[in-house]
Amino acid sequence: MGNTGMASLAIAELREFASFTSCEQRYIKRSLDVGLGRQDAFKLWARDAGENTSIRSQYVAYQALKVLRGKMPDETSFEALDAFLGKLIRLTAFDLAQERLSTFSSYRFLYERLLGAEVRPWLPSAFCSSAALPQIRPERRKHLLQSISEAAATAPGWSTREPCFYPEWVEKEAA
Repeated sequence: MGNTGMASLAIAELREFASFTSCEQRYIKRSLDVGLGRQDAFKLWARDAGENTSIRSQYVAYQALKVLRGKMPDETSFEALDAFLGKLIRLTAFDLAQERLSTFSSYRFLYERLLGAEVRPWLPSAFCSSAALPQIRPERRKHLLQSISEAAATAPGWSTREPCFYPEWVEKEAA
C-alpha cells in the first residue's frame, strides 16, 4: 500500500480516537503504556494513590497479554478456544470494570493495539461476554451491550491490517 493509503488509514484512526471521551482517551493511552511496556505508567498517569493502585492492578492483569499474543485459536476449530477466550474475557472484564471504556469501539481500538489485528474476530464475543458478567453494574452492562452494533457483532470477516496510530502521552508545554 502506498504512503497515501497508509496516511488516510492513520487519519481515520486519529479521527476515531478523537471521537472517544477524554476519559477513554486517557485510559487507552495509559493502557498502551502498561500493555506494551512503552513508558513508566506510574510516573506518567498516577495522579493519586487510587490511580497508583489501579495501575498496579493493571500491570498484574496485563500479564495475560504475554500468553494471548500470537496464540489465537483457529477460527474453524474448537481447539484451544477455552484457554484463549477465557483469558481474553477475564482481561476484558478487568478493563470494563474500570469504567473508563464506555463503548465497544473504544474497547476494540485498545485491544487491536494491545494484541494486533488477528484478535479482531474474537473481540465481539469477549466484549459481550464480559459486559454481561455480574461484576459489571447492571446499568453499565446495558449501556455496554447496546454500544456494539449489529454489524460489529455479526461481521462476516475482519481486516488483517495492523493499526497505524498508537496514541501516547503528550507533555503540555508551559505557557
